[in-house]
Amino acid sequence: MLVALSAAVGQAFGRFSYGVLLPAVRDDLGITNTLAGLIGAANVGAYLLGTLMVAWATSHYRLINVMRVGLILATLGLLLASLSSSPWLLAMALFVAGIGGAFLWIPAPVIAADALPPHRRRIAVGLMSSGIGLGVMFVSILSGSLRSSQGDGAWSEVYQIQFLIGLALLALVMLIVRHEQTAPSGGAGIGGVGALRRMPGWLPIIVAYSTFGFMYLLVLGFLTTRLEDDSLWTTQSAASTFSAMGFAMIFGGPTFVTLAHKIGVRLALATAFGLWPIFVGIVITGYPTPTLLACIGLGFLFSALPTLITLYVVENTTVKDYGPSFAAATLAFGIAQTISPPIGGYLADLTGSFTLVFMLAALMSVIGLLATLKLPRNAP
Repeated sequence: MLVALSAAVGQAFGRFSYGVLLPAVRDDLGITNTLAGLIGAANVGAYLLGTLMVAWATSHYRLINVMRVGLILATLGLLLASLSSSPWLLAMALFVAGIGGAFLWIPAPVIAADALPPHRRRIAVGLMSSGIGLGVMFVSILSGSLRSSQGDGAWSEVYQIQFLIGLALLALVMLIVRHEQTAPSGGAGIGGVGALRRMPGWLPIIVAYSTFGFMYLLVLGFLTTRLEDDSLWTTQSAASTFSAMGFAMIFGGPTFVTLAHKIGVRLALATAFGLWPIFVGIVITGYPTPTLLACIGLGFLFSALPTLITLYVVENTTVKDYGPSFAAATLAFGIAQTISPPIGGYLADLTGSFTLVFMLAALMSVIGLLATLKLPRNAP
């Protein structure tokens, strides 16, 4: 459970909370959507750099130590974000948090899986996304409440509260969480590519993971802004919908892991990618009730897709190869999510709305679906 909550600090707090706070940050600091997207890109760009570092680190240091460093950096990034008074300082803070997120997220699933018996490993991986969903829901509720009472400037206080939670969790992880692993001895290849190429279906899973990296931030990063600017929703309504999506994320991972037990990871992934454009299309309409239900569906998929991809890597690599392999796969994912926010922000400024941004996100899911169907049929 502590490992899952650590994932919430690194991902929900360190990365996804910016998407919730983006309208407040943009209006409070007086910046454009393009610049707001570049701030988000600093975070995911740091995640990209972090994956390169993790690919080497997991070949030479135990996974638990890598995860601890990640939690320290993610918590530090939240502190710096709470103190930021300009877009550039905020970008630097999110850069630190992004590196921490990579160090934390990549080793966390296998640490959680190894804590349970073999027949429960899939459940452990599913619970990782539940922690992120819980964090997203918390941030959404907190942001909506503080912005309604204090205005757009409350975004810094949201980061301050997240820092305090991260600090408390850091102390608990240092005291309680342990992981048995023999000392790594290297040999994973440059950036973990050598280890990755030993995994069956490595190329299709990289394409699918990269596609997800590009498309999810176009929605998650701009959803609140889309609802407020294009659909003319109130701040509270947009935050409540984002909160409902975060709540659904708690259950998305475990639900699709259960589905994978029945039909396999390959078909479960294909199902998730296939549902994505349907839900995004409904969100584009902006109609309140259908959009709320579609956002709940997207919440399931937000946690299901990375959970299933992570599960595929866990089940098709050895303990020695897992860290470098997942880091190498995450490198491709990181490149995609680095270019996604600036492109989304630019398209929004160019067209005056986020409709084209969301249409692009829907189109990318088709590529992910086709890649997923190329995975080996006999893979776990």
